[in-house]
Amino acid sequence: MKQLNQKIMTFLMFEGKAEEAMNFYTSLFDHSEIISIKRYGANEAGPEGSVMQASFSLHGQVFMCIDSYVKHGFTFTPAVSLYVNCESEAEIDRVYAALSQGGQVLMPLGEYPFSSKFGWVADQFGVSWQLNLSGNV
Repeated sequence: MKQLNQKIMTFLMFEGKAEEAMNFYTSLFDHSEIISIKRYGANEAGPEGSVMQASFSLHGQVFMCIDSYVKHGFTFTPAVSLYVNCESEAEIDRVYAALSQGGQVLMPLGEYPFSSKFGWVADQFGVSWQLNLSGNV
């Protein structure tokens, strides 16, 4: 198993969608992979087979996630978002289209005073993403 030596990691808590989200996210970015998955077994706190704890990387940045078996009165909020500097127009267009499908557009992909191409979406899982064409910050 790959060593997790990143000191500070983003931790995402899902309710039954952790593995689906990891697979989706790792399909969008080069140099991305699921690093580890520990699942709940029979007669454990969470539903058998759901994600007890997992780690994955997106373009080398490591994230952790779980499927919380406890129902909470909160979810993801745009107050915290994942900011991505896209290397090309093709990349920002592709990633924006994928992340906005089934999600919510917070700022349409376009030109803004602070960037020649930027978009902000909450994806189908509720995670917020700010996408910027590299060199425009």
